[in-house]
Parts: sequence; structure tokens; C-alpha cells
Amino acid sequence: MRRRAAAAVTAAAALALAGCGGADSGGGAELSVGSAYMPQPVSDMAAGFLTITNDGGTADRLTSVSSDAAGEVTVHETVGGAMRQAESLDIPAHGSLVLESGGNHLMFEQLKRKPKQGQKVSVELRFDRSDPVTVEIPVKSATYVPKTGH
Repeated sequence: MRRRAAAAVTAAAALALAGCGGADSGGGAELSVGSAYMPQPVSDMAAGFLTITNDGGTADRLTSVSSDAAGEVTVHETVGGAMRQAESLDIPAHGSLVLESGGNHLMFEQLKRKPKQGQKVSVELRFDRSDPVTVEIPVKSATYVPKTGH
């Protein structure tokens, strides 16, 4: 009988601790990447679009991007219709950072090769707080328009 009571107390304590960890720590950023694509480049530059979703309770920031397909990959924001390079872009807690045509986006400069429709371009996304994420971005036609609006 004592063993059962001790086991029950131990199990209850473990469950209580497990419940506390999730609420208190609030978790960090929980990032995932979707809707990625690159229109087939027509010059030595290309744009890249994707959505970074943060299901975690802590905001994060996209700080840099690299790819073996380009000499440089920069993060750009569009403000008042004008494109400019950004040091970083915020990813809100329980929110998303959408990189889309006409808005914030990636710029692949000094392409080492011109990827063709159907190929993929590997990129590494780096963040202020989270570990880097590697994404295989599919190359679409130069006139591709996604159904989701970006």
C-alpha cells in the first residue's frame, strides 16, 4: 500500500512539474518556414519569398541569410513603395513574418548560377535567438503568382 501511495505522489509531482515548465518558461520562439519560392531569375539577381511562422511565446528576428547559389543574400523591406536593405526583420511571438512580392523579401545578388524552374536553392536563415534553419526553396516560373497571395 505504501509503495502505491509513494508512486502516486511521485507521478503527481512529475505531472505538476511538467505543467509548470510550459507555462512559466513561455517557451522560446518556435519557428517553421513555409510557402517558399523563387521566381526563375532573368539576370544575375533573384528574389526569394517565404513565410516564417512563430508558434512560440517569444519574439525573434531574422538577422541574415546565406546561400551557396549567390555571392550575397540580403534581407529587404519595402517602406512607402521603396525597397531598402534591412539589418533584420521581426518575427512576432504567435505570429508570422511574410516575405512577399511587393513587400519584405530576400534578394539573391551575384548569382553563381541561374537556377531553372523545377530546381531548388538551399538557403540558411539565421535568427537573433533561434538556431539557424536551412530551407530548400523551389524555383518557379518567372511569372509565378502563388494562390495564397504572396
